[in-house]
Amino acid sequence: MSSSFNQVTVLGAGVLGAQISFQIAYRGFEVTTYEVSDAALKQARQRFKGIAAVYPTEVEGATAAAAQETVERIRFTTQLASAVQGADLVIEAVPESLELKRDVFARIAASAPPAAVFVTNSSTLVPSELMDSTGRPDRFLALHFANHIWVNNMAEVMSSPNTDPRVYQRVLAFAKDIGMVPIELHKEQRGYIVNSLLGPFLMAAADLLLRGVAEPNTIDTTWRIATGAPKGPFELFDIIGLRTAYAVASAGGPDRQAWANYLKRNYIDQGKLGVESGEGFYIYPMS
Repeated sequence: MSSSFNQVTVLGAGVLGAQISFQIAYRGFEVTTYEVSDAALKQARQRFKGIAAVYPTEVEGATAAAAQETVERIRFTTQLASAVQGADLVIEAVPESLELKRDVFARIAASAPPAAVFVTNSSTLVPSELMDSTGRPDRFLALHFANHIWVNNMAEVMSSPNTDPRVYQRVLAFAKDIGMVPIELHKEQRGYIVNSLLGPFLMAAADLLLRGVAEPNTIDTTWRIATGAPKGPFELFDIIGLRTAYAVASAGGPDRQAWANYLKRNYIDQGKLGVESGEGFYIYPMS
């Protein structure tokens, strides 16, 4: 089955949003990337430049010329209404805030073509929480990617009870078209599959730090040695992004507030956002 999507708009060009845009464009789709300001777009262009540099070394058959041409074909804009005009598929990849996501969907509902399908890349929210703001609950669902999507190439597809089954199948087909392994979820689940498993693991590491048991590097080293895993939990926090970690913790119960406060005080307020800013729990070279 063909997804029948041709023009795709990605709202948000952070770490994951930029990866999503690049992957889709590399697979031959027309892509428009939206960010809130010229400054944010400038940062996004640097992310795309970095992706184009590593993509040929990590994807079999990819070439430097094709990667560069992909970046040149992506359209950039700070105009939200313009971004979604003519889109067949709109992928929301803005920060993990229920209110923000609802606001974005409400703002684009009138500008996007009536037949356009909307999806959210939320890692914790389920479609039922957002669908009323889209103006098209039958053509709205979740399409969740993992970071480093061309390597960790799964895409979790989750509908709401209102999603048209034919739209669900189109999004499954689209995920396959862009090189993902479609993961079908049969009912709504906070955290989907990946984060339902990953969340408790990361919070266990956060609890060890908050209680003063050990430092992040010690916890990460212990996990890598004991399990053979390539990354420890605090390395994963940096990759996911500390703004996302903070947003998820802030939306959690009272047991998560101490972690949210710790992240804000020691990292967010100091501009230490993880890999995307060059420093989080660790320091990273910036291209």
